[in-house]
Amino acid sequence: MPIRNVNAATDAAAIAAIYAPFIADTIITFEEEPVSAAEMQKRIESIVASPLNYPYIVYENDDGKVIGYAYGSQFRVRNAYRFTVETSLYLDINEQGKGVGSLLYKELLKRLKDGGFHSALGVVSLPNEASQRLHEKFGFTKCCHLRESGFKFGKWIDVGMWELLLQDS
Repeated sequence: MPIRNVNAATDAAAIAAIYAPFIADTIITFEEEPVSAAEMQKRIESIVASPLNYPYIVYENDDGKVIGYAYGSQFRVRNAYRFTVETSLYLDINEQGKGVGSLLYKELLKRLKDGGFHSALGVVSLPNEASQRLHEKFGFTKCCHLRESGFKFGKWIDVGMWELLLQDS
């Protein structure tokens, strides 16, 4: 199967390379400075070391190259939020529109549900029609619109939040 758990030591460079153009060229992330492979490895290790067992997965193509990744992470630090998770998904810019994102997201949501998380949140910089469509394809509904909550490339950016309940109440 081309989807597997991340290996922080061996996958960090590929993940940093996938992430880099989103930092440099888009509002998809509010990150503004490049992230080195070493820093990315630390971030991955921090997520997977969490006692809440957040999933962090990668998609490998037929040549064994990591072309996408997805993970769940802490939404807020207060303990009562522990069953709510923020989702993230990034694909190599040359691999978008081929269904890889849907495969990764489907697997991530399955792992989150199986892991006992109650709700998943997609936090989307706007506009981002592709991300909005992906979230809605998987049953997420828009629950929040934060006006001008980020500032990048000399302009204010809105953020929308999409939510999905993973478990029955």
